[in-house]
Amino acid sequence: MRITITGRNIELTDGLKNAVEEKLSKLEKYFNDDQIANVTLSVEKERQKIEVTIPVKGSIIRSEQVSNDMYVSIDLVEEVIERQLKKYRHKLIARHQESGGIFRDDFVDSSADEDEDEIRIIRSKRFGIKPMYPEDACVQMELLGHDFFVFRNAQTDEVNVVYKRRGNTFGLIEPEF
Repeated sequence: MRITITGRNIELTDGLKNAVEEKLSKLEKYFNDDQIANVTLSVEKERQKIEVTIPVKGSIIRSEQVSNDMYVSIDLVEEVIERQLKKYRHKLIARHQESGGIFRDDFVDSSADEDEDEIRIIRSKRFGIKPMYPEDACVQMELLGHDFFVFRNAQTDEVNVVYKRRGNTFGLIEPEF
């Protein structure tokens, strides 16, 4: 696996590079040698952030971790990526998909921990969707105390989603055809 490391607002010291390469080298057992992992280290005020993105066939394995210590963030991101890879393997096995040569055969073929990472829907909800404007949907979301809200947009008559973002802002998801 090839690791590309970039830095924003931080000097990439040999110690940081070695720490990233050492932690992410644990993931090499899952990938073939030509797989690329893009790593971005950044500092914003006192927040030490690492973002790891690994493009795979038809999907992206990605994690972003923030802490007060970059080395702690590096440890956390490796654990999250490994968990995502196990879920992705289960998806490959369950759907009998071909991995396209990205992963090692022994990773796809192994069946350990399958039940642990299985995705299960344990609750289903039904609700009426009434037309409203995105701003009204944000107010409704706040009243319910949720992080997102599904509604029918009164302007476009399409199903949209509003969601909370960092910094007390909101986002709108609209379908694209």
